Amino acid sequence: MSTWTWPASVGVVGGVLLFGLLLVPILLFQVRRYGALNARRLVGAAAVAVYGVALVAYTLLPLPTGDLAAWCAAHGYDGAQLRPFQFVRDIRHDTAGEPFTTALRSPAVLQVVLNVALFVPWGVIARRFLGWRLLPTVLSAFGASLLIETTQYTGIFGLIPCSYRVGDVDDLLTNTLGGLLGALAAPVLLRWMPQAHDLAAHRGEPRPVTVWRRWLGMALDAVAFVGLGFVLDVGYRLVLVAAGKPVPTGEGGVDWVLGNVVPLVVVFVWPALVGSGASWGQRAVWLEPGLGTRPRRLLRATVPGGLWGLCAALASMPASWGAPDVADAARAAEVALAVAAVVAVPFTRGRRGLSGVVSGAVVRDVRGRAPAGGQIDRPSPSSTP
Repeated sequence: MSTWTWPASVGVVGGVLLFGLLLVPILLFQVRRYGALNARRLVGAAAVAVYGVALVAYTLLPLPTGDLAAWCAAHGYDGAQLRPFQFVRDIRHDTAGEPFTTALRSPAVLQVVLNVALFVPWGVIARRFLGWRLLPTVLSAFGASLLIETTQYTGIFGLIPCSYRVGDVDDLLTNTLGGLLGALAAPVLLRWMPQAHDLAAHRGEPRPVTVWRRWLGMALDAVAFVGLGFVLDVGYRLVLVAAGKPVPTGEGGVDWVLGNVVPLVVVFVWPALVGSGASWGQRAVWLEPGLGTRPRRLLRATVPGGLWGLCAALASMPASWGAPDVADAARAAEVALAVAAVVAVPFTRGRRGLSGVVSGAVVRDVRGRAPAGGQIDRPSPSSTP
């Protein structure tokens, strides 16, 4: 694979992986900021991830490896190229006497074209996807290019003891030109992309309770359970390190409580006792179960979410407790509950799911609730989570 094409492959693979890792936060942001998911904005977010990784691959990779001092002695650069438009002289020199069509394929010409093309997506994304004006878009392209050239020139700010790529003022100029061209073309190229401020203006409008909203709320609860446990466990170990105490090599009782019991209470039990009784995931996607009594709220929170969290806790019990059969049974029950919860949503009336069937909850959009004054409760479009 040539040096011209492999960074694109890195961008596609790495960008897809990055988008996958950020998918849940992106979905949460969309639901809270716009009031609903927008497929075209999701496509835009995926494109931003791919472009971001590809930009890093083209401008900063590959990095030197092995003995850096020896590498710098053999391949490092002294100083930077600070003569503006040196690329014009390089093209004249490299293509002297060649036919026009042959000259267009010369490395000197292709290098300039690539530098311009590399930042055209930057201008398109900043101008249309992010909604910036022309001048801030161009200035951001200039700033990004300056950061890249500085990173190359300083060897990633001293991590590499030499300039492992040429810091070139012409790259700064051509990158900025690419950002300008992209910004000018953005209104035409991305006419199909809805603007964030237009979507946010309708944020407070009630929406149907869809399968995707219910599944997203459930996924957010699961992520909150796992994420909170991870943060508490890591925090506990950092406290031990700071206090100069030995850190356990395996999972002990404190780790288990912080990683499982506390998240179980915080994510599944506590939300049922406050406010509307909706889970944190349901609140994030503007849903509420419509239950009045706390016992019914606790029942809704317990089946299946609370039971799933309990099974996850039992499945991760420390091995020193000597209950492998309990852990195995809990692991199987954890999977079965998760599958049942997901499958039940599209086949239940009003998309109320297994928890709604058990507790009698009728899931509804919180923005359609009419308060005492008779007005629909619609959050301000300008407010953000």
